[in-house]
Amino acid sequence: MMNKPFVTKEMVMTQLKTVLDPEIKKDLVTLGMIKDVVIKSEKVSVTVELTTPACPLKNKIQGDVINAVKVLDGVNDVEVKMTARVPQSKNNSDLENLNIKNIIAVASGKGGVGKSTMAVNIALSLSMAGSKVGLMDADIYGPNIPTMMGVDKLPPPKNGKLIPAESNGVKIISIGFLVKDGQPLIWRGPLLHGTIKQFIVDVDWGELDYLVVDLPPGTGDVQLSLSQHIPITCGVVVTMPQKVSIDDASRGIEMFQKLDVPIAGIIENMSGLELENGQIIDVFGTGGGKQMAEHYGLEFLGSIPLDPAIRENGDIGTPIVIKSPDSKAANKIKEIAGKIAAYISVNNIK
Repeated sequence: MMNKPFVTKEMVMTQLKTVLDPEIKKDLVTLGMIKDVVIKSEKVSVTVELTTPACPLKNKIQGDVINAVKVLDGVNDVEVKMTARVPQSKNNSDLENLNIKNIIAVASGKGGVGKSTMAVNIALSLSMAGSKVGLMDADIYGPNIPTMMGVDKLPPPKNGKLIPAESNGVKIISIGFLVKDGQPLIWRGPLLHGTIKQFIVDVDWGELDYLVVDLPPGTGDVQLSLSQHIPITCGVVVTMPQKVSIDDASRGIEMFQKLDVPIAGIIENMSGLELENGQIIDVFGTGGGKQMAEHYGLEFLGSIPLDPAIRENGDIGTPIVIKSPDSKAANKIKEIAGKIAAYISVNNIK
């Protein structure tokens, strides 16, 4: 009677060195992503630690690990357990005492393109994937985040710190919590700078994998203040398809470039209205966001369809990824959030 082949941990690890992270282009062993290998009889269990719970290629990585290990003689079953730990941005090393690992700034060159809607739904998508997420409403002059997230006040302060509100697992801070409804804010630079800094230093965020910052439209004092007080991990620019929006959005790109902020990519919002018969009407044109991304050598993160439900759900405090998570728009936003998380992972590991 022949003895069954004997599989060792070393043999498994050798096989796993052939499995590359599709984004980072290095093998999982070198990257330190293999956290455990357990062999019981003919079954091998492998624990893989991803660099983000929102990894868009987690299924591919899982399949590649299974295929690499099951070719070993004596292995009849391979189990892969996926965990995640988001690495700290190198830019944010001075925020380690605040436990904020990565800061994503969402910008637009002009108002009305759905920037706040994208910031809200990206934050929620990252949270739904399993990340610890905060959302800062830095749009001092038009704070819409409380309405869109369905919250209207902060919890009482504690130990001299502001406690963020919370909705659907996302922690939220906004100037909208601190002023009366309808009260206009006519502030100059120093007050703006102080508020932005307070929203970072004087808020008890706890531990965050990602802090999504909704910038005001344009390229003014708030953006400058953020660059001075917050080491931004990456920027995201939201535009609409038509030329006027693209011209304005290009200024947002150039702002990030001048501030030495890496840009994860471009989102084209309201790209087309789909009718019941499947026909798509390009109300605001089409393809402009992709052309702009190509012009600047940036990634085109994707197009979001013009869907009335996105606006309606934002108005009542139940964003589209929460209210209709399986809709075309929600799936596209979740895909975009995964691409942003992947971009951050690649930059953090370089």
